Amino acid sequence: MEARINYFGNALAGKVMKHLNSAGAAMHSALPVATQELVKIRASQINGCGFCTDMHTKDATAAGEEQQRLNLVAVWREATVFTEPERAALELTEQGTRIADGSTGVSDEAWANAAKHYDEDQLAALISLIAVINAYNRINVINQQPAGGYKPGMFG
Repeated sequence: MEARINYFGNALAGKVMKHLNSAGAAMHSALPVATQELVKIRASQINGCGFCTDMHTKDATAAGEEQQRLNLVAVWREATVFTEPERAALELTEQGTRIADGSTGVSDEAWANAAKHYDEDQLAALISLIAVINAYNRINVINQQPAGGYKPGMFG
């Protein structure tokens, strides 16, 4: 697979990515790194974004995440390795990512569960993180950005 354009080498795309990266950086301190990476991985899996799935599993590994947990993100409901707050974040991620699948969006139940585990700033960070990773996913899927070549720290 080859990317349709050299998106990461394009000047206009660089400006767009700078703004997305700034938005992403605004929420880094609000949520645990492990939760952030789990959210990014799950949304990327749902969206079929190989590039982001590759990137965030490698970033999570570099940050010390256990391989078993990474292997089980796609089946988090049946896995016993995630905390209740992580499970709430993964549910919010799935419902917030699948809004085009004919669903009704994020259910009141999923929101209430997330609100049990996260304060308002953390909820704002989760909403924002889900929105930003979905934007990155769409860029990479549309461009057919190939997966496998990412190395942690490559973009920063």
